[in-house]
Amino acid sequence: MTTPPPAYEPPPPAYGPPPAASPYGYAVAPPPGKRPVRTWDLVVTIILLVLDGVLAAIMSFFGFFLAMAGDSCGARDCSADLIAVGLMVAVALPWLLLIIIAVVSIVLLVKRRIAFWVPLVGGVLIIGSWFVGAAIASAGVPGAL
Repeated sequence: MTTPPPAYEPPPPAYGPPPAASPYGYAVAPPPGKRPVRTWDLVVTIILLVLDGVLAAIMSFFGFFLAMAGDSCGARDCSADLIAVGLMVAVALPWLLLIIIAVVSIVLLVKRRIAFWVPLVGGVLIIGSWFVGAAIASAGVPGAL
């Protein structure tokens, strides 16, 4: 009596066991090394970036009021250059910070890392930029501090 030949079984792949299959025949496990997309982080980051844009517009508008820092300079010797630099810092710095915040947030979102904290910190920096401009402008007015 002869024995039947053994059934052919393909060898397992060299990189490890095959991924678990769903009932539809697709692999269930995500590709290795990929982080999952966090929808909540994406939505919160976008909302906070829009709010940072509104905040930058408000702080830039308030920066124009620093032009009035030199109103009391009739009898004093004020530095118009320092007042102008303070005004420009208070007007332009919020927009520069907004661009940096947006770029950093987008890079973190593309890398699938938590990014909502960047616009939160950026909002504080945008508000602080007005105070930096106000400090520079008030340095141009003697006795203002």
